[in-house]
Amino acid sequence: MSDIQKLLEIMQDLRDREKGCPWDVEQNFATIAPFTVEEAYEVADAIARDDMPALRGELGDLLFQVVFHAQMASEAGEFDFGDVVNAISEKMIRRHPHVFGSVEERAVGNVAGSWERIKADERADSDDQSAVAGVARALPALKRAQKLGERASIVGFDWDDRTGVRDKIHEELEELEEAVGSRETSQIDEEFGDLLFAVVNLARHLKVDPEQALGGANDKFESRFREMERAIEASGRVLGKLSLAELEQEWRVAKRRLS
Repeated sequence: MSDIQKLLEIMQDLRDREKGCPWDVEQNFATIAPFTVEEAYEVADAIARDDMPALRGELGDLLFQVVFHAQMASEAGEFDFGDVVNAISEKMIRRHPHVFGSVEERAVGNVAGSWERIKADERADSDDQSAVAGVARALPALKRAQKLGERASIVGFDWDDRTGVRDKIHEELEELEEAVGSRETSQIDEEFGDLLFAVVNLARHLKVDPEQALGGANDKFESRFREMERAIEASGRVLGKLSLAELEQEWRVAKRRLS
């Protein structure tokens, strides 16, 4: 606790309007939120690189974001860091009856679907009773689409199997082609979004995380493209001066080399 207390005191000093840091003092929840999201991504990046020293540092940066928000809330008389800790502690105990519950609940063990059922019970106390309530708008679009589809599926609004989703994808492709033919920019955007949403639902039926899958595809493309660049440069040619047919040939070679 002495470690976290030191951090809390540092944050208080930074926000002190007389002797603190001017930049920290002028911040608010909205201006800090992008940094919070960025730090969360940097944590994930350190994990993906299996860089433990970096992860230690990035977790500290993320913790500092929590402390920053808690300090601003405390100044506004809303809540403080202790309230944040108590809230998450109570939530974890409530959502794990097989660990922290009664003798009977622990004996039953972890029941499939219990996590979502408990979360649904928590949402029952909210003013917004929609099955899709609480799916954060700030989530990456692919992740939000996945969660919206999961919530809808819980109440039975879903395709029976992936065949139905595949048919929906074909339908959305046709509608996108029609929109492209009309050259209506807003309609093209809408239909392209519908197509992506359908693809995310296919990922859900295949039990694939679309964010991770796309991330893997991004990494694969980057590796192959860099390999193609390296080979072209080594041959004394210039990337931007090759024909598309030549680039396609180099791409196929890079794929084989990295497979």
